[in-house]
Amino acid sequence: MQGIFTGSSPWAMPWFERVLPNVCRLVAFSPSDTIFTRFIPADDPAATGGSWRRYYERWSHMTLDQLDAKDIDLVPQLARFVPPSRVVDKRVYSPWHSQELHGLLTSAAADTLVISGGETDVCVLSSVLGAIDVGYRVIIVTDAVCSSSDEAHDAMQLFFGRRLSQQVETAETIEIMENWKPGE
Repeated sequence: MQGIFTGSSPWAMPWFERVLPNVCRLVAFSPSDTIFTRFIPADDPAATGGSWRRYYERWSHMTLDQLDAKDIDLVPQLARFVPPSRVVDKRVYSPWHSQELHGLLTSAAADTLVISGGETDVCVLSSVLGAIDVGYRVIIVTDAVCSSSDEAHDAMQLFFGRRLSQQVETAETIEIMENWKPGE
């Protein structure tokens, strides 16, 4: 939920503004239980390797040497919660690539992750699959996730609900808030 995914950005998600109020409601409900993961693009295409180099050659205007630093930040509606919310930076889709997220969750004795944000078919998917691998209970907030592709978003919603139904639960924001007991 960063500036690079809003407005006129080439990575903008059309539904970003629609889901943002629900993401804000979730965070406001228990900011100290919130960990944002923030995607940090490469400095420039040459700073990467493998398929990431090809990716950033295609999106060279979306590298740190071309972007305004504020575009990498969480949108202001969410940044106001930091602290007590925490931020884990990541250079790839998965927040599990480093041990920082898992370490924070372990130290908090977390066993359940309520996942919201974007993109449903990229970073959210990567977060969900990694959380399953680690063994967390995973709940995806269906009205608080979005993508730049409606078709891919819809396919992921089906995938989570049908293919991963034994490992992933889905719920809307109101249901989460009615059943969430912060600090537990």
